[in-house]
This record gives sequence, C-alpha cells and structure tokens, in this order.
Amino acid sequence: MTARIASLGMYDAPWLQSANDAVWSALAAILQDRNLKDVPSSLDRRAAPPAVWQAPDLLMAQTCGYPLRTFLRGRVRYVATPSYAWPCIERGRHCSVVIVAADSPIEEVAELRGQVVAVNGPDSNSGMNLLRALIAPHAAGRPFFARVLPTGAHLASMAAVAKGYAGVAAIDAITYGLAAHHRPELTEGLRVLAVSASTPGLPLITSLATNAAEIDVMRAALRDLIADPAAAEGLAMLGISGFEVLEESDYDSILDLEAQAIVQGYPVLA
Repeated sequence: MTARIASLGMYDAPWLQSANDAVWSALAAILQDRNLKDVPSSLDRRAAPPAVWQAPDLLMAQTCGYPLRTFLRGRVRYVATPSYAWPCIERGRHCSVVIVAADSPIEEVAELRGQVVAVNGPDSNSGMNLLRALIAPHAAGRPFFARVLPTGAHLASMAAVAKGYAGVAAIDAITYGLAAHHRPELTEGLRVLAVSASTPGLPLITSLATNAAEIDVMRAALRDLIADPAAAEGLAMLGISGFEVLEESDYDSILDLEAQAIVQGYPVLA
C-alpha cells in the first residue's frame, strides 16, 4: 500500500529542513517498530499546507491553532502539541512578538496607529488573531493601521519591517526564536515592542481516517522520540523540548480572543 503523508511545514525554512528530516526519520523508525502501517520514510514538501492538512491520507502534519478551530474543525483529528524552548514560550503554548524597526521611535502599542502592518496570512493565530486581540482595546471600533501588507510568511513579514515596507508585524515567537538563534542576520534591525497573549501551541494533526488506536501509537512514539539519540540534534535545532496532549477544546481560547475583539468593535485586523 502507498505510504501516507507526513509534513512538518510550519517551521521548515531551508536552514531547518535537515533538522526536520532527521526528526522525522527517527520518528518514522519508532512508528514502524510499533507496527503502524504505511509510515512514509520522508517528509512531503510538494503541496501547500492547507492541502496537506486536509489530505485524506495524512498521517501527521503540524498546523496552526486558528485553522484547527475554524475551517479544519471536524475535518482532522488532534494528535499532540510540541513544546518549544524559546523565549516567551510556555510548555505546550505559544505567543507572538510584536516587532518594529530597531530605530523606530514607537514605544507603546497605542503608538502603532497609522502604521503599515505586515501579516503572514489572514488565518494565522500568531500573525493576525493575537495581534488583533492586542490592538482591539486601542482601536476604538475604527481601522487602526494605514494598510495591511500580506506577506505569506513570518520571515517575509520580518523582512518587510526590516526593509521599511511595514512599520510593524506580529511574529510567532518560535519563528523569531529560531531566526535569532540560527540566522541572527534575519533579526538584525528589529526590536520586540510587545508580547501577545499566550494560547495553545501549533498542534500536530492527522486525518479523520486515523483511528484512536493509531493516535495512541503516535503519541507514545512522540514520547519516545524525546529520548531517542537519533533525534537529539534535530530536536535541539528546532528547540523542541517535549510533546503535550491537550484537550482539543483548549484551542477554543483562540476563538475567545476573536470574540473579544468583535465585542470591542474590531472584527477584522485593519
């Protein structure tokens, strides 16, 4: 039978692909040893994340918490949540860092009014939803930013701020931590202005075709992975310190932030 799909595309910049490949190779070996069927030997990087997440033959992929509770609700099964050892990150959770240029005179969130904001995507918890929640109390029910600049990726949003195309962006703190550690030139010229609220971290998911017994096998394999010498270097590069099994309803706190912004008259980041 054809192997199923595996993807770790959320933190898979070219300079992190070797780490993700090593981690998946070790995890695949554990899954195979536990007699899970149709485990792919390598990661699939051919399709865009939304297509991967909804693939009927998906074994494992990482998604964002906002899609998990919006357009993926009822279409996938939750597996686990990685924990990361980067600044501002609590176990099984994540947040955004709001960045401005290092030489920007802005010192308070309220002073961001009238800036161009770079956003990786409208379905991003870290790039859109957490920033919307942070801005809502200051927006007074009116558009807050001069313009929203779509970038398609957090690293692109960072570059937009560094090059002066945008005045501000909210960046997933894991992405920012990875860049600062492995590619410090990507954070040069940037400054963290504020830190957002914390929500559950980016979850690992599988298709609806995956049964409960298989999910139990995957969760056990993830626990074993942390102690596997074959995965140690890759996990360290990615900053992964463990895996948590949360209640899927824990992710409703992401939608609670959206609801609060709506009540405050700020339903759309603008």
